[in-house]
Amino acid sequence: MRTVLKYVFAVIAFLSVSNNSVAQESSFDWSAVVDAIMMVESRGNVNARNGIYCGPLQISPVLVKEVNNILKRRNSSKRYSLNDRFNKQKSKEMFVIIQSYYNPNNNVERAIRMWQGGNNYKVARTQRYFEKVMSYLN
Repeated sequence: MRTVLKYVFAVIAFLSVSNNSVAQESSFDWSAVVDAIMMVESRGNVNARNGIYCGPLQISPVLVKEVNNILKRRNSSKRYSLNDRFNKQKSKEMFVIIQSYYNPNNNVERAIRMWQGGNNYKVARTQRYFEKVMSYLN
């Protein structure tokens, strides 16, 4: 618990400036977390590919479909294409939409673990990934 609190305070320090372009679906500023995840996923390379996973956040076609389903449920006309995975800004927007839907309390640890392990992640299976992302945040 102490480690989590220490982590939360570290993240708060990074989140001192709001980035409205990233936080379209939430008032929480995910910028530092997204940037750290990008470093782990692709070193920020917008052209990165690993099988079906593409772009700086290594987004799958299933995730793009889920983001579009969330937008549809919210009666939004906005939709994302598979090519949007190669755009840093649009990838960040998709991340925020997923977090706002599946992580409405803006739990940073959950966000990191969920990005690698899915909505029903296992802590043990996501521990190394979590530590890698945290090393970019610290």
